[in-house]
Amino acid sequence: MKQYYKKISDFQCQLMPQENRLYLHHGPIDIIAHVDGPEKIRSDLYKCAKKRFSTVLEELVSELDLLKLPWSEVHPEPQGRIARKMFNAVRGTGAFITPMAAVAGAVAEEILETMLNQAKSDVSCLEKIRRMYVNNGGDISFWLNYGSAFTIGVVDNPIRPELNTKVCLPYESPVRGLATSGWRGRSQSLGIADAVTVLSSSSASADAAATLIANNVNIEHPGIIRKPACDVKDDSDLGMHPVTVNVPFLHEKEVSKALRKGAESAKALIRENKIQSAYLSMQEQTLVIENS
Repeated sequence: MKQYYKKISDFQCQLMPQENRLYLHHGPIDIIAHVDGPEKIRSDLYKCAKKRFSTVLEELVSELDLLKLPWSEVHPEPQGRIARKMFNAVRGTGAFITPMAAVAGAVAEEILETMLNQAKSDVSCLEKIRRMYVNNGGDISFWLNYGSAFTIGVVDNPIRPELNTKVCLPYESPVRGLATSGWRGRSQSLGIADAVTVLSSSSASADAAATLIANNVNIEHPGIIRKPACDVKDDSDLGMHPVTVNVPFLHEKEVSKALRKGAESAKALIRENKIQSAYLSMQEQTLVIENS
């Protein structure tokens, strides 16, 4: 990200009037935000979002070297608000992971909190908002007012973006964030899942958990191609760890075995109260793990 930041200064902010949504872009970050409320309130909150977003990339770059280190008990704590969200999302993890695993979810969470805090400064303003969300490349942080709900669509395979299932999250649900990871996505993965979507209390924690679960959807197979992460992306936080670059068509039993390994990881995260549910998919097979 540091090298990318030096080359790109294309900060963009655009209102999408047909849907009353805000589009924000800077370097590798693409965000769509929406406030479901009166036009004046929505406009004011979008201005706050734009102002905060303009500082995000530089803030992350200033601590990038620290954020790319694998989490451990002796990992120094970062200083920035977003960096601390990333750090806390991976805190206590036993498996290999860096705070960068939570970057997209943490950025979405920060932009939503910025708008929400502004709205809370005037109670009458907050009462007029039904819902808000910030979508950062598919990792979503959202807020609901009493009586509102948020419906999400789940896609099994990012290469074929067909809607496979829908989930309606009411105000009473503890879920306020979701994220997806897998070898076919824009992030690197140690595993072979097409997609793992996680629902959690925050998008940062969902992002980290989706990464961990997707890494564990795995088997050894001679047809699976893996390469050192740094050879695939020279600025990767995964270093020499082998990431998946191609998965052949596998036998049904092999797919089931890989998904079961990921399911065990999801169940452990549910027991630790880190996530609410996970949707795992690979080559036409799916598993749904929920907090019962």
